[in-house]
Amino acid sequence: MDFFEQMLALRRAGQSFALATVVGRRAPVSAHLGDRAIVFTDGRMEGFIGGACSREIIRLQALDVLKTRCSRLVSIQPEANEAVMSTGEHVVVPMTCVSEGAIDVYVEPFVQARRLIVVGATPVAESLTRLARSMDYDVVRVVDGREHGDIEPEAATLGVAVVALDALEAVLRESISSTPDVSAVVVSQGHYDEEALESILKGGVHYVGLVASRTRGAAVRAALEERGVPGAATIRNPAGLDLGARTPPEVALSILAEIVQVHPSGVREAAIQPAEAAPVVGPAASATAVDPV
Repeated sequence: MDFFEQMLALRRAGQSFALATVVGRRAPVSAHLGDRAIVFTDGRMEGFIGGACSREIIRLQALDVLKTRCSRLVSIQPEANEAVMSTGEHVVVPMTCVSEGAIDVYVEPFVQARRLIVVGATPVAESLTRLARSMDYDVVRVVDGREHGDIEPEAATLGVAVVALDALEAVLRESISSTPDVSAVVVSQGHYDEEALESILKGGVHYVGLVASRTRGAAVRAALEERGVPGAATIRNPAGLDLGARTPPEVALSILAEIVQVHPSGVREAAIQPAEAAPVVGPAASATAVDPV
């Protein structure tokens, strides 16, 4: 398959990956300008961007790019050392092979949208939905079946799916299986807090927020613990950072700010670690493979 056709097929399938492209070189190196490789979330790489040393460095940098969702230029240089300054957008990594060549690789992420599940038919839920959509979140509204008709018309204009409360567990299973970054906020104002939170906690969502007073939140936690629901202590209540929020849009802003603060990355840690590692000069990379030869 043509390289760009493969990228298009992956995008249509909703699969996350990083694209690495050689944009600069200094001989002797095996890569040429325009060489490309796709790095998948499990660390698998297809394509060519250089020999063993460059390949392992780019693999790890690409995995980090997928987590941060931010592109970066990776410069692999034999003269790189601790004195070389790196930034979030430009990382300088020492070349561990004997070659005196250097290579610059631009690594960019193509990731699925973060998913936010908003439970409740309240003004805060509506504001949270609108703000999250403006930040490119994939939002799913969950409401009682009797509220479905009231919420759906406006949600449709925002490109938001609306499902009934009894379908929440199915939505969670689908979300977690297809999207690596899922958050959930319950904003039902006590109408079905416990029921929704029980399903959400069992689903393993990384961020769970409850919009309620501390007194109400404590009562909800106690009720869930009595039912034997695991993870009740992890519920964030009151949901959101303490920004002094009062209006529904301000509360929504504080909640999304907390979600970003708690989990800014979009992809779970990939289970790929080199057998031996040496330090990488850069703020986000963790290790680089050492050529055994």
